[in-house]
Amino acid sequence: MQITIVVVGKLKEKYLKQGIDEYMKRLSSYAKVQIIEVADEKAPENLSEAGEVQVKDKEGQRILGNIKPDSHCIALAIEGKQQSSEALAANLDKLATYGKSHITLVIGGSLGLSDDVLKRADEKLSFSKMTLPHQLMRLILLEQVYRAFRINKGEPYHK
Repeated sequence: MQITIVVVGKLKEKYLKQGIDEYMKRLSSYAKVQIIEVADEKAPENLSEAGEVQVKDKEGQRILGNIKPDSHCIALAIEGKQQSSEALAANLDKLATYGKSHITLVIGGSLGLSDDVLKRADEKLSFSKMTLPHQLMRLILLEQVYRAFRINKGEPYHK
């Protein structure tokens, strides 16, 4: 299985980079995983609603340019479906079983995802109703994907 994670913005925090590197190494025995960073739009704190849409649209075009037409796209969105680690594992297993060998997971920027990206998504996944930093979500997502592979292989994992 090939997994592409498309994210907005560059990762700066060393501790997050170390954690992400660790999970990328662990995942390498289960799948080919790559992370694609697209540039974030600079936006002032007091941005109008129209300005927010414009920022998300620009970031969205960059994201869409990195999603292959035949890839199953899962967008991380607060309004998406919440599921357990076991349900995520079952979903990834089902996708692989039914011929979806390429999966793209999308993490938006600080303002979220554009409507076009959400429309392109085959699924919307939410990790929480809480707002989480999109930089931290990379690490959390990788850990959950790794956990899903461990679950599907019947290997031990922390509960």
